[in-house]
Amino acid sequence: METKNKDILIIGAGLAGIEASLLCARAGRKVYLLEKEPYFGGSAIKSEEVFPLMECATCMLAPKQSDVLENKNIELLTLSELQEVQGEAGNFTARIKKQARYVSLENCIGCGACFEPCPVEIDNNFEEGLSKRKAIYIACAGALPNAPAIDMNYCLRKKGEDCQACKQSCMFDAILYDDKDREITVNVGAIIVATGFKLGDASQYTNYGYKKFKNVLSAFEFERLRASNGPTTGIIQTKDGSPPDSIALIHCVGRKEKGYCSQVCCLYLTKFAHYAFDKIPGVKVYQFYKELSIPGKENEHFYKEIQKKGINSIRAENIEIIEADSGLQINYQNGNNKNGSIAVDMVVLAPPIEPHPETRNIARILNIELDQFGFLKTQPFNPVESNRAGIYIAGCAREPNFMQEAVVQAQDAAGQALNITED
Repeated sequence: METKNKDILIIGAGLAGIEASLLCARAGRKVYLLEKEPYFGGSAIKSEEVFPLMECATCMLAPKQSDVLENKNIELLTLSELQEVQGEAGNFTARIKKQARYVSLENCIGCGACFEPCPVEIDNNFEEGLSKRKAIYIACAGALPNAPAIDMNYCLRKKGEDCQACKQSCMFDAILYDDKDREITVNVGAIIVATGFKLGDASQYTNYGYKKFKNVLSAFEFERLRASNGPTTGIIQTKDGSPPDSIALIHCVGRKEKGYCSQVCCLYLTKFAHYAFDKIPGVKVYQFYKELSIPGKENEHFYKEIQKKGINSIRAENIEIIEADSGLQINYQNGNNKNGSIAVDMVVLAPPIEPHPETRNIARILNIELDQFGFLKTQPFNPVESNRAGIYIAGCAREPNFMQEAVVQAQDAAGQALNITED
């Protein structure tokens, strides 16, 4: 009988990937934790607080991130992408491309002295374009690993200029202009896919005016406004810098077109209402919804407590947002088929949760199935098992999930990965 390889590859270092990695590593297994970005933590690190108890998201996740960095059984591979997988359960061979960071993780102390001298300035995608970053950057304050990366797509050296601004500002010889991409091959017994999700592009639903009107925001934009490490250090403000007197929260953007409920939107918009009431005295909050999904006892209690603070709830169809002299105007048809309109200073949209852009490519490389919506498909009586033995799915890679569910699925996937690699 062939001996099984006991190492485990985990693709995606967000909340689910971190949880699965720690469980496998604590069981004595070698774990390769693969992450495409130069930082890890996934979408969870964009949040300021986590419902329903409104716990500090950083306080929840940072200790787990530190555990990953300190655990000798975990090899964190940032800026890395899966290229090829061969073999079968118990004996997979994975080929990985690791992109150059151009900054030494060993030498860099994360002081940030290299940022200011860099002459390049571009939109910070992590901050949803609400702030700028340099060609050498860290996604946000507190991102881990606490060392920047150089984005060679924008660095002047890529354009043939001999710019050495960041290198000259570094006292620790951490800048590595001669760093190279490299290929890594690992042998593992099981694979866990935890590649997460993306929010749908709300601009495709033109009636909401997203990207057309300046104070129509998508969910992560509002989340980053509230974040203490975000572009406004937690101050909720309109594009002209003033606090909004009124905010509208729009549920179910794109749900009809997508054909599924994203499950978590009703509660994160309730969290946004809490943010508004907490940070802006006297603010008026409206929520426009078609249906409400508030599963679970704690979630129901949380929703009702925020409702008591004075949310104006309007059941609405055929919503259209236009600019008005006073800011934004929401035209709608209510539950009685009567037309109405409300003027507000800010609108926050809840677009659909969609598969991560790399999901289809990951499915192709791993030879696993997608469901009708483009998420990774799992088995009817095993919600974390793919159609290929030894490959498991956790978190929003399989469907929209609450954070608590993503953690439970990661634990399940880790347990099954440990089990299948036992001799």
